[in-house]
Amino acid sequence: MVFWRKKKNAGAQEKERHEDRLLHHKNDPALEPPTESEPQISQEFIDQELEETASEMLDEVGVTPVPKHIPTEDYKESKDLSDHTEEGGWFSRLSKGLSKSSNKLGKSITDVFTKRKLDQDALEELEDILIMADMGPKTAAKIVSEFAENRFDKEIEEGEIKEALSGSIANILNPVTKPLDIEGHKPFVMLVCGVNGAGKTTTIGKIAHDYHIKRQKNVMIAAADTFRAAAVDQLEVWAERAHVPLVKKDIGSDPAAVAYEALEKAKADNIDLLMIDTAGRLQNKANLMEELAKIIRVIKKQDETAPHGVVRVLDSTTGQNAHSQVQNFKDVVDLTGLVVTKLDGSAKGGVVVSLAEEFGLPIHAVGVGEKIEDLSPFKAEEFAKALVGA
Repeated sequence: MVFWRKKKNAGAQEKERHEDRLLHHKNDPALEPPTESEPQISQEFIDQELEETASEMLDEVGVTPVPKHIPTEDYKESKDLSDHTEEGGWFSRLSKGLSKSSNKLGKSITDVFTKRKLDQDALEELEDILIMADMGPKTAAKIVSEFAENRFDKEIEEGEIKEALSGSIANILNPVTKPLDIEGHKPFVMLVCGVNGAGKTTTIGKIAHDYHIKRQKNVMIAAADTFRAAAVDQLEVWAERAHVPLVKKDIGSDPAAVAYEALEKAKADNIDLLMIDTAGRLQNKANLMEELAKIIRVIKKQDETAPHGVVRVLDSTTGQNAHSQVQNFKDVVDLTGLVVTKLDGSAKGGVVVSLAEEFGLPIHAVGVGEKIEDLSPFKAEEFAKALVGA
């Protein structure tokens, strides 16, 4: 308390001396006015001095002050985000994220079908529109065929078209709408794979946050992408945000050894969900694909039923190339599900529909941004409506 009074008195005395100089100058114009270099005591200066003094006093008694300004992201991530408190909720964010796709699709529909009969030429144009929206020829043909039933040679409105398309797309997506289910195994071992840049590491972090912070499950992450220091560093950041343990080894270590040790530790620590990050793999790199197969073989030595999930993270901006990526992974491992990211970054959201039609793999979640709440369980009808702007 003595130290604080000294600082306060010093500030007050300096302020009084400065006011005396101003008063003397007013009474005697011959005197030179105070120069700008002389101390100018402002309220801001006094507030800062008091704040620093208070901080020092708290340190002396072992109390940590609460930051006056908390970064928005840190504040959001410290709370339970399950309610998606932003205005409009998840559907609003999904619609906004898919706006590039829906704007492109919606404008094309408007240009072609405004007050026009649904004849053969119109159907062919609609099929072309859907193909351009990355739904693929096979999927586009199926949707158009269903759409034409009971509407052929009739005048149709834009709203009716979008509603019908939304329904047809939802019918394709409903069978693959399956949220991630970790019940039945403890720990539930999930391999997360995908090419570099697809959002794989970020997806792991978001899922870890969801299961640990919101669902109160014990989660562990294993950094088996040992070829890139950046991948391990990024996982460490996400592990800290989600308050979950991270198992890692030196850069260049055997990824299979990391996976083995992680599963061993997960069993000992009563972990519910173990997510193993794997190196980004391109389908033409056979050695990396073999490494993934090796990780699976090593895991099975501890648990014959593991891995219980092999999830492929797909970057939607790759469009139809996503098909070849999925097929090549299926040739090596038993893919159990997909997570589609970066739907806000392109007009290729229709690829989700063609993937569902061709492979029938469960789509666990979709991402429309970098924020932790921008990854959400996949819902067919919501996605279909947002995609066509219905």
